Amino acid sequence: MDSNKKYWKGLEELNKTPEFVELNKNEFAEPIPIEDILTGGGLTGRTPRRDFLKALGFGVGAVTLAACQPVPVHKSLPYLIKPEEVTPGIPNYYVSTYDGQAILVKTREGRPIKIEGHPNDILAKGGASAQAQASVLDLYDVNRLQGPLKDGSQTGWAQVDDFVVRELLAIQASGKKIAIVSSTVTSPSTLGVIADFVKQFPAAKHINYDAVSYTGIIQANQNSFGKAVLPHYNFDKADIIVSFASDFLGTWISPEEFTRQYVSNRNNKSLESKKMSRHIQFETGMSLTGSNADVRIPIKPSEEGAALIALYNAISGSSLAGKALNNKVAQNAVTIAAKELLAAKGKALVVAGSNDVATQILVNAINSLLGSYGTTIDLDNPSLQYAGNDAEFVEFVNEMKSGAVGAVFFLNANPAYDYYNSKDIADGLKKVRLKVSFATSTDETSSLCNVVAPNHHYLESWGDDNAISGYYTVMQPTINPVYDTRQAEQSLMKWSDNPAKEYYRYVRDNWDKNLLAKGGLSGQSGWETLLQTGFVKETPKAGGSYAFNMSLSAVAQTISDHSTELTAADGKTEMSLYQSPAIRDGKRANNPWLQELPDPVSKVTWDNFAAMAPADMKAKGLQDGDAVKIVANGYTISLPVLSQPGQARGTISVAVGYGRTVVGPVGINVGKNAFPFYSLRNKTFQTSAVATLTSVGENWPLAQTQTHHSIEGRNSIIKEASFTQYLKNPASGTGKEEGHKEYKPDLFWQKHDNPTYDWVMAIDLNACTGCGACVVACNAENNVPVVGKDEVSRRREMHWIRIDRYYSFDDNGTEGGVTREHAIADLNVDQLDHVKVVYQPMLCQHCEHAPCETVCPVLATVHSSEGLNHMAYNRCVGTRYCANNCPYKVRRFNWFNYWNDSRFDNYLNNEHTQLVLNPDVVTRFRGVMEKCSMCIQRIQAGKLKAKIEKRPLKDGEVKMACQQTCSANAIVFGNANDPESEVSKALASERTYYVLEELNVKPGVGYQTKIRNISETEA
Repeated sequence: MDSNKKYWKGLEELNKTPEFVELNKNEFAEPIPIEDILTGGGLTGRTPRRDFLKALGFGVGAVTLAACQPVPVHKSLPYLIKPEEVTPGIPNYYVSTYDGQAILVKTREGRPIKIEGHPNDILAKGGASAQAQASVLDLYDVNRLQGPLKDGSQTGWAQVDDFVVRELLAIQASGKKIAIVSSTVTSPSTLGVIADFVKQFPAAKHINYDAVSYTGIIQANQNSFGKAVLPHYNFDKADIIVSFASDFLGTWISPEEFTRQYVSNRNNKSLESKKMSRHIQFETGMSLTGSNADVRIPIKPSEEGAALIALYNAISGSSLAGKALNNKVAQNAVTIAAKELLAAKGKALVVAGSNDVATQILVNAINSLLGSYGTTIDLDNPSLQYAGNDAEFVEFVNEMKSGAVGAVFFLNANPAYDYYNSKDIADGLKKVRLKVSFATSTDETSSLCNVVAPNHHYLESWGDDNAISGYYTVMQPTINPVYDTRQAEQSLMKWSDNPAKEYYRYVRDNWDKNLLAKGGLSGQSGWETLLQTGFVKETPKAGGSYAFNMSLSAVAQTISDHSTELTAADGKTEMSLYQSPAIRDGKRANNPWLQELPDPVSKVTWDNFAAMAPADMKAKGLQDGDAVKIVANGYTISLPVLSQPGQARGTISVAVGYGRTVVGPVGINVGKNAFPFYSLRNKTFQTSAVATLTSVGENWPLAQTQTHHSIEGRNSIIKEASFTQYLKNPASGTGKEEGHKEYKPDLFWQKHDNPTYDWVMAIDLNACTGCGACVVACNAENNVPVVGKDEVSRRREMHWIRIDRYYSFDDNGTEGGVTREHAIADLNVDQLDHVKVVYQPMLCQHCEHAPCETVCPVLATVHSSEGLNHMAYNRCVGTRYCANNCPYKVRRFNWFNYWNDSRFDNYLNNEHTQLVLNPDVVTRFRGVMEKCSMCIQRIQAGKLKAKIEKRPLKDGEVKMACQQTCSANAIVFGNANDPESEVSKALASERTYYVLEELNVKPGVGYQTKIRNISETEA
């Protein structure tokens, strides 16, 4: 499979563009200003002091000059009476919930600093998303509202309460409607408070509204089976998965849960059992899920319906009428998929990301034929997320515009930004007498309200959640409110004169009466147990079988009509809208950790863009970053274009969630808002459109992290094989299989003596999906600074761990769900249309023969007796020799004092945000190198705990931040001196190889090969 592979990080590397070649001549994009120094310019004060010292090698001088800085004296006082639960220097952990998932909140001296996945959580099994990891930063956002507002001015809670109650009574008497508009509420207690509010004000109605809608699936299940539910999907029970534009590993419904399920059939344990699921993906733009598929077929949005009709016909043996699928590659893949789905009846799953009811009904029909209900699809224990009803919200907007609504309350909803027709929202709100927002910070909707009653951050709140039927989690505050905010439920209770008076009491009573018994708990002891365990779980209902009996003729006609509408005429382009895994729907746009997290596929930060097929870019004479005007559905924006391998020709893909105009300084005007490109069709919001593209004649450079380093043609970095090859020889692709000469290093180096611990890591490339949660977890754990778009553009990102994305194709032809001979002879499909993708987490390899150590003139980087490569920051004078000599390019140079430089005030440099810093990890200063430390603070804490308890350190007791957050369990860390440790067993796998081991640096991180479940003709 791999003999003819060619790997590359980006098109500029593949094509060796002049700019890329020039930038990669040197290790650093910006040289030290030697000429200025030699001509005297460096002594005039214009050259930074650190550059001057580096150029002249003044190591001791740097220490002397630094010692001349005046040091302020601050007095500190110890606890007079120490809180019983707080021991300085020792973290406390509290259970809570985030998006229905049980989590652990790490606090230090009363301040939350880190989110961890709950190890017993049934959804992600200890994993946590990038969104969850970044949520702790929002707590300390100085742009949060610090008290209630009335008519745009600060006021007191008593004044707000008096005004709202008077207005509600007057509106109730007038006979006008009252609406509570929220994103889907899955909290039983919150739903109870809302129900009590409606009871007090009978004119009130609760409306669920989700910026990204799943109404199509819910309504399709109502039509198909009489159950208006969002199913609970079981990807772990599927031997064959066929997905149509469903990014279930990135953003679709519950990606952390689906990732865990998906990987369980593809990881090392599954492979050793000779089992591996098969995944075929049809989609327009290259998604995170599509990039992980065994076979990926690019199709236009207008071809999706035809492909589903063709699949149904192939499975059922019928000839359902509809628009023909004229894409021969896709038709061939549909034929293959149908055969494999039929062969795996009862263990097959077909999913679609479309919000079109007819499309989802057809998917239901296919899954019914495959016997998926009760196995891979559970309608009896459904997901309770995304319950919004598009038609209901449109009706509410029309009622506002007609003047029938007297009051509206917005809870975690921002339709003035993310509704497809925001003008209707603004016009309608002008006719509403009382407009209340519970936004935590000013947003597009709250700016149109006459009252803003800011909600607590969830880490300041009591509450609960019920995201999946039968699974209940509890939320408890981990810190007193940072600002003068009030929980939204408390406000609703106050305004409706709820007898419970206090929301904590309400939550507690609800659990005592209704929920504790579901977990076999009761009373005070049961409540205390709950606050320690974090959740209760009912026994799932037995999944029943569901017979599909609908006539599909009208359904197929509706799908075909929609496909015809989406078919672009000459001179136009089909557009697909999607969510980025980092920014998603844009609610968290003011979070710098998420803005700086590279998009998994494009590796773009701080922007959205229009992704185009390379062939289309070439035909239109466009280069990366060229701005184009996009017109669709009566809306116009301009965006830079990006050449994206794997993008379907004749299409563009644009991410929603950007273009916020009323938000904090981090997210304001970052990218452009694509939500108005949505359309309403058959009572649901549609994410595809026909667009016109016109060049603006300008270039808006994108900040990408991927091609900051060239792989220099080293194809040994990535190792992969097919599942067929693996079954024949588990060492296939590693270079250790029979017929390959094993590399035997010379003996210039002596082995380091690691008598007690030898800390190493194993990373399974077949488990890593490339989501990037580990990057944000590392940021939070190790105080990694945010540098912003301009600095990323200068190749100065600071992430200690990065996820390298490699494209590949076979030099003999293309790859995909079709043989290369067929593709080349009949279709002339360009190689870039069918690239394959591999993700590789890359961090400091902690080499046994570390090349960085041999070139450091001040011994700032040294080898420990436990196999780790240490950094002594106070010794480092910033020569950067170590970065130059590192073949993995994992070292970062501090160009600025990011934590106290006014240029970075918008990101993490303010008096509150710095409260998120981990006190166990020093913040680095300007002019020093930094890199992954293998979370040395966690290792030391684990060893100390074991020492205090007078016992050996247990395997798995120490987990790296990146390892702990990974829903896929792709990263394993431990002691290689323990042959029974999980990491020792992982590294003993025949799939294990070491990146660039031919350099004899003896890396401490081993990788397991990427295995694809493809046939020889697909290879």
